[in-house]
Amino acid sequence: MPKRNVPRPAAVYGIDIGNIFHVVGLGSDGVPVQKVRFRRDTLLQFFARAAPAIVGMESCAGSQWIARKIQALGHKVRLIPAQFVKPYVKSNKSDVIDAEAIAEAATRPTMRFAALKSEEQADLQALHRVRDQMIGTRTRLINQMRAFCLEYGIALRQGAGLFKLDLPQVLEDQSNDLSPAMRKLLANLFADLRQLEHRIGDLTREIEAIANREDVARRLMTIPGIGALGATALLAAIGNGRQFHKARDLAAWLGLVPREYSTGGKQRLLGISKRGNRYVRKLLVHGARSCFRHLDRTRDRLGSWLDGLQDRMHPNKAVVALAAKMARIVWVVLTKPGALYERRDPAFT
Repeated sequence: MPKRNVPRPAAVYGIDIGNIFHVVGLGSDGVPVQKVRFRRDTLLQFFARAAPAIVGMESCAGSQWIARKIQALGHKVRLIPAQFVKPYVKSNKSDVIDAEAIAEAATRPTMRFAALKSEEQADLQALHRVRDQMIGTRTRLINQMRAFCLEYGIALRQGAGLFKLDLPQVLEDQSNDLSPAMRKLLANLFADLRQLEHRIGDLTREIEAIANREDVARRLMTIPGIGALGATALLAAIGNGRQFHKARDLAAWLGLVPREYSTGGKQRLLGISKRGNRYVRKLLVHGARSCFRHLDRTRDRLGSWLDGLQDRMHPNKAVVALAAKMARIVWVVLTKPGALYERRDPAFT
């Protein structure tokens, strides 16, 4: 009897995520041995029957949930940033070609992968994102009300605190040029602003409660310039930090180190790269700026380092350098159990 062609087992799978999931399996020699597509409800059934293998997919919306489910089935999941997959796409683009490129990228020994997030990290990150979105909405709402007042010749002082003091007085002043319709509209918008600030306060208190409850967050808050928001945002973004091999890798991932454009043996360093998590980088820079202004430099070991930094560069550069150092200290605290920022410990200088 003729022998049946039994497909070889795949050692690596690449998944192109979409409404329909395209899966390409590569053999141990890197040759495609399987090309299939599934709906969302049948994808997990396929991997439940498949032998343990490496499963690669692009890091995008929905990838974290799928990665956790597939990893629970015994596979090794690797999430790859989309920009690192593109060089492996050959010629034309299709869903199958994308899945094959993902599978090939997942096998590269020097590839950089995104860390899998737990459900707790996803929940915490969602709190931060919703709070940040509300703060942006608050700023837009204040700017809109200030612009409406300017159309009637009323200039309000800048700053959210001063605006909240001035607007009620403007609404009560019947001698100004506000029309009745605009006065009513501004009153309604101001009520929306107060309700929005109440929700922001609730989210802030919830995040602070999590920070006070988590031991790792409390250790991060011992670092100058890092409070409850910064500590919990770091935990949500990087977890235990062990996906970074050294402290500088975390600072580089956050975009706090210079971009490099070197050629011909001549090194050229540019401004900071601003890559990675923009929200966490913003919190670290703001914390560094506060630390730069208010830190007691006579009592903290960072003081002499900051004095020397301030003498030789612009204050803005010094603030970013301090933020990069804070990121390095964060990596030490996360990756070394029991580590605390000690103000007289030379290991953090």
